[in-house]
Amino acid sequence: MSATITRVSIVTETFAPEINGVANTLSQLVCGLRQRGIEVQVIRPRQAGDSKATSDDWHTVTLPGLPIPGYQELRFGLPWQGRVRAAIQAFRPQAIYVATEGPMGWVAVKAAKRLAIPVVSGFHTNFHQYIEHYRLGAFERLAYAYLRRFHNRTQATLVPTRAQRDELEQHGFERVQVLSRGVDSQRFHPDKRDGSLRRQWQVKDDDIVLLYVGRIAGEKNLQLAVRTFEQLKTLDEAVKLVLVGDGPELPALQEKHSDIITCGMQTGDDLSRHFASGDVFLFPSKTDTFGNVVTEAMASGLAVVSFDYAAAHEHIRHGDNGLVAPFGDDDSFIHQASLLSDSPNLLRQIRQRARQHAEGISWGSIVEDFIQRLAQASHEVHVHADEQKRRPKNRSSVPQSGSL
Repeated sequence: MSATITRVSIVTETFAPEINGVANTLSQLVCGLRQRGIEVQVIRPRQAGDSKATSDDWHTVTLPGLPIPGYQELRFGLPWQGRVRAAIQAFRPQAIYVATEGPMGWVAVKAAKRLAIPVVSGFHTNFHQYIEHYRLGAFERLAYAYLRRFHNRTQATLVPTRAQRDELEQHGFERVQVLSRGVDSQRFHPDKRDGSLRRQWQVKDDDIVLLYVGRIAGEKNLQLAVRTFEQLKTLDEAVKLVLVGDGPELPALQEKHSDIITCGMQTGDDLSRHFASGDVFLFPSKTDTFGNVVTEAMASGLAVVSFDYAAAHEHIRHGDNGLVAPFGDDDSFIHQASLLSDSPNLLRQIRQRARQHAEGISWGSIVEDFIQRLAQASHEVHVHADEQKRRPKNRSSVPQSGSL
């Protein structure tokens, strides 16, 4: 029988209002927990704009941090072991969820073990693959070894897809479980389409807008999106490419490709309008563990073109509610996008069915699943503790008289 969960600590390097898939996922989980009456403590690095009111509202504990190499807008928390342990001990959670494998994650796992609190980890980012894009590919095996050692110290490791589970198990990760992702199909909705925004992009109602939303960085494989646009544009001048997001490669891309429309980072209703005002969503990344933007694009009524992995593998039925290319096959990726450009009927059908599929992906069911995983981990720890108590203590053997 699973334990009842009323208090949860979450340890993470990133959290709202920071903009990325991990922060969005954790925000959805935390909001869902709180809506169900579960108190949540968030332990994270300090962010610009932190206030006492925000900290009190979220039971937030902030630690000093340093910028993450290659990802300057985010910080990794310094391993203040005493402060982390004291914060957890004072909050008294029934379970801890660690969403970072950095130094702060290590001290949280160590504190959980010392306090006999169950800890579940999340595998949110393929850092072992990201390092290839920062010319550190020789360290991939070391990265796998590091991540495996970290995650195998926890009661369970949660991943967003079955393929990710299978990959980690092949590399020796233990107790890997799938916790999928949801989408807010009210926030991301075709009704948010904005004609004035399209006019700002200088596109007509019948023009095809290829849209990308995400970080403008090497690990996102943006050059494939650019190649796709360039090839489709030679066939139809009305095709446009719109990039929504920021990152280290944006200035160079703007300088080299003046015909690409760049909108910078968007949030809230503005982000919803940008999503819904596109037509075809390009997801060229090969490194994401999931890719929340894929389901957000589907909810917005866009036809997604992606490699057949991560969120696309989980949610896209090729030719029905999206198009997928074999993983790593760039030519096939471009071909799939060209099919949509050439066939308005196919594009219309896929957009409709993408929206229909997204309506059935609810964050509510994901939160319930998350609670059950934490409860199961808590139950297992208590069962183990009870078994340890019942086990007879070893006593030094004392020779009986006459035994020598």
